Amino acid sequence: MLRVVATRVASAARTAIMPQISIVGTQCIRATHSETDDEFDQRYVNFFNRNDIDHWEIRKAMNDLAGMDLVPEPKIICAALKACRRLNDFALAVRFIECIRDKGGPHAAQIYPYILQEIRPILDDLGISTPEELGYDKPELAYPEIHEM
Repeated sequence: MLRVVATRVASAARTAIMPQISIVGTQCIRATHSETDDEFDQRYVNFFNRNDIDHWEIRKAMNDLAGMDLVPEPKIICAALKACRRLNDFALAVRFIECIRDKGGPHAAQIYPYILQEIRPILDDLGISTPEELGYDKPELAYPEIHEM
């Protein structure tokens, strides 16, 4: 009973302090400048190559890339993996590669091997394993298929 009364009092106080705000529609005006693919790639490469990048910024940029309808170019992926290495974040690097694999969608069978081929020297140089090399592509506790028994 005491909790219900306290909730009602808090709700009434909140309503008194913060009156209803009416939102008026606004119109966003976009700039007419459109970025070329090379400018886009270079912007992300420059961002990941910053020496003062921190964990939050790298995750934010990777999340932004994951939300876009594209598969990043290998040079962006290499720059991101180098940034992960500078931050000593192996798990983030593997998760980013996993995200790249998933971004291929129905064409992942053609795109992902190409990406791995292009970034393989960086993976070997930095000592980063792919999700497949770590066994993350198969469930850990999965039962074998009936025809495999």
